[in-house]
Amino acid sequence: MKHLMIAAALLAATAYATPFAFAQSPIDDTPATGTLQVWIGGAEGEKLPAFLADFKAANPGLDVQVTQIPSDQFDTKLLTAIAAGTVPDLVRLYSQSQSGLLATGAFAEVPAGLVDPESFFTNTYNTTVKGGVAYGLPWDAYATIFQYRKDLADKAGLEAPKTWDELKTFAAAMKEQGVEWPISLDVGYDIYNAQGLNEYVHQNGGSFINADQTAWTINSPENVAALEYWGSLISEGFASPDGPKFLDTVPWFTSGQIVAKDNGPWLEQWLVDANGADWVKSNLATAPVPAGPDGSFSALGSGSVAVLKDAKNPDAAWKLARYLTEPATQIAWYKTFGALPAVKAAWDDPSIASNPLLDAEREALQTAVDIPQVATWPQVGTYLGQQMELVARGQASAKDVLDDVQSFAEGAGLGN
Repeated sequence: MKHLMIAAALLAATAYATPFAFAQSPIDDTPATGTLQVWIGGAEGEKLPAFLADFKAANPGLDVQVTQIPSDQFDTKLLTAIAAGTVPDLVRLYSQSQSGLLATGAFAEVPAGLVDPESFFTNTYNTTVKGGVAYGLPWDAYATIFQYRKDLADKAGLEAPKTWDELKTFAAAMKEQGVEWPISLDVGYDIYNAQGLNEYVHQNGGSFINADQTAWTINSPENVAALEYWGSLISEGFASPDGPKFLDTVPWFTSGQIVAKDNGPWLEQWLVDANGADWVKSNLATAPVPAGPDGSFSALGSGSVAVLKDAKNPDAAWKLARYLTEPATQIAWYKTFGALPAVKAAWDDPSIASNPLLDAEREALQTAVDIPQVATWPQVGTYLGQQMELVARGQASAKDVLDDVQSFAEGAGLGN
């Protein structure tokens, strides 16, 4: 329901937005001054004020005011501020709702020469681009990878599966070893279920939307077959429709109740926190997600920083955005918060390059696929994620579900 309300607010907010983006003046290297208002959601907001100590020291005439907002309230509060004309200067946007927020027209164009677009992973940079114009800078990025219990796989004489068929062979062999649910799938997790299905869809040569993002293609034959394969992992007894939920992954994985999951890189640190670094070194391995007929494609996740058109201090805001996307800053933020860099050069730092568990992550980021970058995706993705549970529980066919979601999506439109 939260995503449906946010989607409605996104569409309404476009009525308040200026319809055209205007190029910003070049940003120089002089120290920023004045007051800079920053809004950021979730746990990152706790870490950011102290993290900015070096930036503040380099800009002694600048007062940086960071406002932490609960992540589930962030979009609504920002839309309210846009409508009221009381916006902050700089915000951190989340990939799941970024396209809708950018569609309001309330964000400033990235100034010419501020950064080199080629320094970022191309797919992450493209999430900020609308009509050939960038309205934000990627701050962090991740792609799903296949993460599995290396110790249990080694005991069964198994390597990481490379294809859909090999995934089922892997799962069947683990069941023979007594593992109850070898594969973990997200069920009942709404929009994130849809984001997960997106990787299966692309692995099968499909897409939720056409190439120029002007029409929904949710019920294409390729997508139906992808959802059928996803559902077969449950119907054939390799995954449970009842868990683990997102935050239950660590205990299920630790106990061996599940053996493998397509997940983000945060799982490593969660397991370190729960079991210690030695346990992770001995028991966790990663690999690219198994390939479907069209190849191995992961789900892309990212976060961006963007400046509002009505910002009172855009000069300082862009200087902070530039600072946050410099390789040295990206490495420092990874060490502080664990967020993986969106800037390619930062991946050569030993803190990342020496971790073999991140090799698959780096490979996956080259080709990871994003959700549809249209304003109504939060609404459509939430509905799709909810309806996928009918397939998981054998209550509807993949074709019936995707036909229904296609109709829903066409009714919702694109909202851009």
